[in-house]
Amino acid sequence: MAERARTGTTGTRSGRGPVALALSGLVALALLAGCSAAAAGPTRPDAPTTAPAATPAAVDPRPVLQPADGSTGVNPLAVVRAAAGGTLRDVTLTDTRGTTVPGALSPDRRQWTATAPLGYARTYHWAGTAVAADGTTTPLTGSFRTVAPRRLVRASTNIGDGQTVGVAAPIEVRFNRHLDDAAKATAERALSVHTSVPVEGGWAWLPDDAQGSRVHWRPAAYWPSGTTVTMAARLFGRDLGGAGFGASDLTSTFTIGRSQIVKADVNSHRMLVVRDGQVVMDLPASYGLGSDPNRVTRSGTHVVMGKSETVLMSNPAYGYQDVPEHWAVRISNNGEFIHANPASAGAQGSRNVTHGCINLSTQNARDYFGTALYGDPVEVTGSTVALSAADGDIYDWTIPWATWRTMSALATP
Repeated sequence: MAERARTGTTGTRSGRGPVALALSGLVALALLAGCSAAAAGPTRPDAPTTAPAATPAAVDPRPVLQPADGSTGVNPLAVVRAAAGGTLRDVTLTDTRGTTVPGALSPDRRQWTATAPLGYARTYHWAGTAVAADGTTTPLTGSFRTVAPRRLVRASTNIGDGQTVGVAAPIEVRFNRHLDDAAKATAERALSVHTSVPVEGGWAWLPDDAQGSRVHWRPAAYWPSGTTVTMAARLFGRDLGGAGFGASDLTSTFTIGRSQIVKADVNSHRMLVVRDGQVVMDLPASYGLGSDPNRVTRSGTHVVMGKSETVLMSNPAYGYQDVPEHWAVRISNNGEFIHANPASAGAQGSRNVTHGCINLSTQNARDYFGTALYGDPVEVTGSTVALSAADGDIYDWTIPWATWRTMSALATP
């Protein structure tokens, strides 16, 4: 992206021209004639002559600035440097707030390059000295101004630094403004996921109800336990079109915990907890009433989204409001939880009577609650209604991997 500016002008050559050579030849003949008349005679027309040596070209000591002096609308990620035919000394680049931009000189001291991004809507001033080979000095002066965005796009993520999450946890990056297709492609190029072991995965853009945009990264299959994951969104300075410029970078490093999968076959009336391949809990349960589509527990891979010791649950259409339920683990945004419910104790293990939740006894719910992590998969099977986008934000695992790959903004048709 950066252009290299040429410095210096071509010097003039010094040395003897044809006239000087002719005169020197006459002098030589005169000298020979004075010594011996017999030796005098015409010179051979093919006698070799020696070309005069060229002196080095002169070097222009004036510094060349990038961006050029007086530039405006400069992207804060642009290459910023000063170069000179001679050497540079005491180079500084300072904004009007008095903040100095860090930078580094090249080994030959002919070029200084900024080593950190600039800020938005700031004017920067150069200072320093360019020194020519003969010691002549030229002040380093000039200024430029960075772009002043009308809007800034802010991003957030769902997994914070240092968290430990389950093997089905998707990474979400949410933008506070709507991005068009071109901006999504630009933003996705700024996103990266690095893992401590090889993991196949990819980004997919999902609908967003908050008048913004969101993109999820998930592996093709569940994460390997113990994987360290670093997500980076290098959004600062990115021009995202009508939405604005990226406000700041976003990073998060987290760990994938033990593999814990809930196997929830609604027709078995039981809930199994499988940890690292071993069944560690086999609990009697009651699922949603199958005869009412509005109460059916959705089939498909849910993801643990959070948990709370007490949740006030309401469903006015079914006659209850703000009923406290305990040891509640949320598995979708449509109101599905795994929680304690003494009122359904007689049906747990034999009948499905709930309004869509997975009901357990108080002790069993408390025991499971203590083991649940964000991102644990809950695989519900056997019901008549499938989990879908209508059931909330995390339906990632209902999308086949081949389809998921086409949902990247960078996918090729």
